[in-house]
Amino acid sequence: MRAVFHSSYGGPEVLEVGEQPDPVVGPDSVLVRVKAAGVNPVDFKIGAGYLQGAFPSFLPTIAGWDAAGVVEAVGPAVHDLAPGDEVLGYLRKDFVRDGCYAELVAGNERHWALKPPALSWEVAGALPLAGLTALQSLEAVRAGSGDTVLVHAASGGVGHLAVQIARARGARVIGTASERNHDFVRSLGAEPVLYGDGLVDAVRALAPEGVDAAVDYIGGDAIRQSAELAKDPARTASNVDPQAVAKVGGLYCFVKPDAAQLAQLAALVADGAVRVEVQEAFPLERAADAWKAQMDGHVRGKLVLTV
Repeated sequence: MRAVFHSSYGGPEVLEVGEQPDPVVGPDSVLVRVKAAGVNPVDFKIGAGYLQGAFPSFLPTIAGWDAAGVVEAVGPAVHDLAPGDEVLGYLRKDFVRDGCYAELVAGNERHWALKPPALSWEVAGALPLAGLTALQSLEAVRAGSGDTVLVHAASGGVGHLAVQIARARGARVIGTASERNHDFVRSLGAEPVLYGDGLVDAVRALAPEGVDAAVDYIGGDAIRQSAELAKDPARTASNVDPQAVAKVGGLYCFVKPDAAQLAQLAALVADGAVRVEVQEAFPLERAADAWKAQMDGHVRGKLVLTV
């Protein structure tokens, strides 16, 4: 099969496009012919070798942790999916090697949910990792109806989904973003504020008593600012720096595969309650350009690869 992989660690320059062995279909796994694969910051961090201490890692590594496509084959113990089904999935495994930037990918049946017909391939490929990260972090801080929730990096891949999911749950949302993205954040249903040194004062101007919960997808000062603004720092979460968020009394969230939650997210998108902003779709052969765009740090919504 054709795939994007790296045989050494580094930046976009280490990515190669070429042939790799087809995935093995285990007893409870599902083989999918990929139509679109999500591009996420964790992808280039894996490429740089940052996760070697967190997961057993093997080279060459095929990049990518989420995808959408058509079921090609299933193992004998799989009963709820069949060849021809259209699916989307978050394919994080217990090791780093066999990712989604490829024509074929295999994952346990727990990784996959059926794709609603209303979702395009690009939207379905962009949703799993970012959507599950947003949903699970909001659940960790118990964001719900009547809450005021602060979302850091509200125009980014995870943040723009978190804004909409929180709004769908009945929360008021304040979202941090650069000034050029404020109209976009407003269109999602949030009240935008400029990130940086004046953030705490800007949020307090909108919510004088502070916020009920805060979720962070950027790290750095945002973690401290969340704790300063939250009525209860235990209702703050970050997916960036486990030590820093623990130090202020908050929670570290590392996204987990969950087929039921993924189906829930897909239904929200299909029903129009949540929209997935895809800034650009790159062909598989231009994965290095997608990484460069992601590393630039100014992506509005998501990037995807099409296969």
